[in-house]
Amino acid sequence: MAKVEIKKPIVDEIIENLNGAQAAVLVDYRGLTVEQDTQLRKQLREAGVVYKVYKNTYINFAIKGTEFESLSKYLEGPTAIAISKEDATAPARILYNFSKTAEALQLKAGVVDGVEYDEAGIKVIATIPSRNELLSKFLGSIQSPVANFARVIKQIAEKQA
Repeated sequence: MAKVEIKKPIVDEIIENLNGAQAAVLVDYRGLTVEQDTQLRKQLREAGVVYKVYKNTYINFAIKGTEFESLSKYLEGPTAIAISKEDATAPARILYNFSKTAEALQLKAGVVDGVEYDEAGIKVIATIPSRNELLSKFLGSIQSPVANFARVIKQIAEKQA
């Protein structure tokens, strides 16, 4: 069996994971214990994030010609990639929060909504709440004035009655 036949399914898998993805974040996982790696994978899986370790050459082939192509310059040393199709900030948020307790995990870079960010940029992205959190805060801020207005109207009606 030729080497290309072995590599092509792996590259196709990466391409499939990146199709329609909102975010992809690269990390250096060197030094993580098995227990830490298992915890990290569990957190990412629960958030709907695909997290895999691939050879840099496979990732490089898969990202050619895509919005993630700018990540190729960060493909040095051991690399894992976290990909999310649903929540653009989830990979950055989970990986950054995990790296606070597991110092061995190093953020490299990422692409979020088509924009490349270095390590510092990914840390900033990690502080942005998820879409659901933002929506709930927005709805709460809309609901509060309406509820206050209704209470005032009710008090005025009770006074006049």
